[in-house]
Amino acid sequence: MQSNILKMLVVAGTVFLGAGLLTVQAAPQSKTPPQPVEDYSGMYSFLQDGEFVQVTVEDQGRVTGFVSRYGDLESDRGAFLDQFFKQGKLDGKKLSFTTETVHGVWYEFKGTVERGSGKNQGDEAYYLLKGTLIQYNTDAGKKTSSKLREVAFKSFPQDAAPAHEKQD
Repeated sequence: MQSNILKMLVVAGTVFLGAGLLTVQAAPQSKTPPQPVEDYSGMYSFLQDGEFVQVTVEDQGRVTGFVSRYGDLESDRGAFLDQFFKQGKLDGKKLSFTTETVHGVWYEFKGTVERGSGKNQGDEAYYLLKGTLIQYNTDAGKKTSSKLREVAFKSFPQDAAPAHEKQD
C-alpha cells in the first residue's frame, strides 16, 4: 500500500514538474531585442569655415577623434593644426571630449548629440553636437585662461569632405 502511494506521489510530482517546465518553455519572451545604437561617427563643423571635428564612436561608449583647426598665433596663423582627443565618451546621447594641447591651446566639449535639420541620414546637419565648448590657452608665462561658448556643430554630408583653403 505504501508502495502504491509512493508511486502515485512520484508520478504526480513528475506530471506537475513536466507541466511546469512546459509552461516555462511556452511562455512568450517578454524581452524585446535591444535597439541598435545610432552611429554618430563622422565629421562635424567647428568654429570657422574649413575647420572640423572628426568623431569616431567605438565600443562601450569610447570616443576617439580630433579637431582640425586653423592656428591663431603669430607662429601658426593660417596653418592647419590637428588636436587629437585625449579622452572622449558617449553615454547615451551625452558626448564629452578633451583634446591634447597644441601650441598652448586645448578644448573641452560637453553636450549632447541631437537630430538636426537634415532629412536623411548622410545629409548635412542630420546630427548636431550641441553643448558647451571651453577653449583653454596657456601663454608663455604659463598663465592659463579660458573662453566658454555655447556651440552647435553640424554633421557634414557623408559624401563631402572639408576643403582646406590655402591662406595667404
